[in-house]
Amino acid sequence: MNSVDLQHKLANLPASPGVYVMLNEVGEVIYVGKAVNLRNRVRSYFQKSQAHPIKVQMLVENIADFEYIVTDSEVEALILENNLIKKHAPRYNVRLKDDKTYPYIKVTVQEDFPRVLMVRKRLKDGARYFGPYTDVTVVKKTLSFLRTLFPVRTCNKVIEEGGQGRPCLNYHIGRCLGPCAGLVSKEKYGEMIGEVIMFLEGRIDRLIPDLTRKMHEAAAKLEYEKAARFRNQIRGLQTLAEKQKIVADHAEDQDYVGYARYGELACVQVFFVRSGKLIGRDHFLLECAADEEESEILRAFLQQYYEEASYVPREVLTPVPLPEPEVLEGWLGSLRGRRVYLRTPQRGAKKQLLDLAMKNAQIVLDETRTHSTFKQRAIERAMQDLQELTDLPEPPERIEAFDISNLQGTNVVASLVVWENGDFKTSDYRRFRIRGVEGSPNDYAAMREAVCRRFRRGLQEQAEGTAEQKFSHFPDLILIDGGKGQLGVALEVRDELGLIMPFLSLAEKREEIFLEGRSQPVILPNDSPGLLLLRKIRDEAHRFALTYHRNLRGRAARGSVLDGIPGVGPKRKKALIRHFGTIKKVRSATPEELMEVEGISAKLAEEIYQYLKQD
Repeated sequence: MNSVDLQHKLANLPASPGVYVMLNEVGEVIYVGKAVNLRNRVRSYFQKSQAHPIKVQMLVENIADFEYIVTDSEVEALILENNLIKKHAPRYNVRLKDDKTYPYIKVTVQEDFPRVLMVRKRLKDGARYFGPYTDVTVVKKTLSFLRTLFPVRTCNKVIEEGGQGRPCLNYHIGRCLGPCAGLVSKEKYGEMIGEVIMFLEGRIDRLIPDLTRKMHEAAAKLEYEKAARFRNQIRGLQTLAEKQKIVADHAEDQDYVGYARYGELACVQVFFVRSGKLIGRDHFLLECAADEEESEILRAFLQQYYEEASYVPREVLTPVPLPEPEVLEGWLGSLRGRRVYLRTPQRGAKKQLLDLAMKNAQIVLDETRTHSTFKQRAIERAMQDLQELTDLPEPPERIEAFDISNLQGTNVVASLVVWENGDFKTSDYRRFRIRGVEGSPNDYAAMREAVCRRFRRGLQEQAEGTAEQKFSHFPDLILIDGGKGQLGVALEVRDELGLIMPFLSLAEKREEIFLEGRSQPVILPNDSPGLLLLRKIRDEAHRFALTYHRNLRGRAARGSVLDGIPGVGPKRKKALIRHFGTIKKVRSATPEELMEVEGISAKLAEEIYQYLKQD
């Protein structure tokens, strides 16, 4: 857009609240912002002023066009701004790193007999969610500890009250109450889930008196096993409660938000205080401009974090005042359902705890930087090893690896994984179903087919200049999983296609490296950075191939019996397996039991029964 058109758009901006989107020359979104007054806010970017921060100066230099959306209120603008930032991940916005991968603990309270599990997405399905958490290990340990205290079911069955199934091993070892067999009422199971939720909320002190009462009641009725279970629950909770530090003499819920930053990386540490006790903490990494203002980092974090958080406390405490706090408080209040206060304490116990959060944020940031630096140096050393090993003029930036997986010649598959610029590039992973070697294991022929298909497709894309470039980007180095034979067939394909690139193979038993033109393998020290990287890439190729192979085997096993039944398509087949759990149970089901499955009529149930009986 030329300057005349840009000035025309600026002159016609409305004086309304809304969101503006800055675009570069190729139409990419580079910044998203909100404004109480779009006209004043957007125009301010284009006014010549040396007072602009460096970030704003660089942003303006890259703006070729802008768009805007008018909203009814500032709160609506804040919500829209956050959604657009998540969608486009603009370069000049502060944003959470890898926020989509944060796990939650989910309690399926919408089910008659709820489950507790770890999930990656928060859906609007009526379940209760806790999180997000940044450490998957912590989530798994929490679930493991929780299941030792509360016998919550772990199966995926659809269970209704009064079930007549057979209880599994978990019931017999005291890890499940057996709702599938009708051994516990919906009401009693629901009471336990209420205790689980209280545990996940960190309100352990409220749990212990009730469990103590239940223990005494069970003992009075001579139900000693039941009383012992309550006793064990109480002991476990008391041990956990001792680790929770009392930080206030009130019973309020608060989040203390501290931060630290270095260059374009910031770390935010959140202390979770519930009912006056510090029940936990978590940290989050953010990408930001080197000269980003402190208040903007914290504002952006609060927007992105609480939009996904499972709980919003009454008070959120920050070390510096935030811009437009009334708008943020209004938005947080709408999420909580009650008033939320943003505070910046200046003295006293709250200030001391906030300072502690700041200190912990700095520690985590320093550890992250140290780890990143160590990781980067290890990668550089590994690349130098591989450069010397293969006589490349430069360290390889892109490495591709092939692996074959099969079971006695059936469901033969090949994987292609990509290592680029220091990390795995999963978007470039490819998998191949090998067609020409079914019936007898032949890894050489399978490797030949996989390598040939990958590079022939790449050459075709390069020649045609197709828009969808899935294979056209060629690597600096090819890693073949296997020994001298596998490397030999791969080199034959390379030469047949007229390619010029180094290949090597890594044999698993002794970690021998085979190179073109060398009769004897190269054996690097076990702690060699180059060998460690090759093993890491090889293992990833093996994992990817094995996962695909297992999926094909499972698909074949699940479909072998049901595929030939007239009237049973993919949807009904899926419903049958979901209802009964296994093909074996579908086989043994009566017509009446088959009719219980959604979409199965009496006539179809009889046809399925007769078909499986003949089979």
